[in-house]
Amino acid sequence: MTDHTIPAAVRQYFAAIGKMDADSWVNCFSEEGTSHEPGAAAPLKGHAALRQFLVGVLGAFETISLTGDHVFQSGNRVAVKFTGRGTGKNGRSVLFEGIDVFEINQTGKIQTMWGYWNPAAMMVQLQG
Repeated sequence: MTDHTIPAAVRQYFAAIGKMDADSWVNCFSEEGTSHEPGAAAPLKGHAALRQFLVGVLGAFETISLTGDHVFQSGNRVAVKFTGRGTGKNGRSVLFEGIDVFEINQTGKIQTMWGYWNPAAMMVQLQG
């Protein structure tokens, strides 16, 4: 793994969300990859659980994008302060911020991701 592999994995993760491409997003993770999402009752482990989660989130949006405002790398871990913007299927706009922390494995895939953001506040904006 090179120093370029780690930021590339994170860029691919954010780009897949912007394209609303669940397959590309899931493929950012290793087969046994885990995501700790604040809105999930338990960590999401493996491609099936990850896909189900993202499809559910994307289902509320016409468009969505996440911008990595600040990226901090230490070894194979990356913390990203991000800003999310989107338009719900109902036409309402949403703006949210958070921090995602990624651990990238030797093959350049996300092994573990910890999300720190407020999905309830985002949903309130969408429902208005």
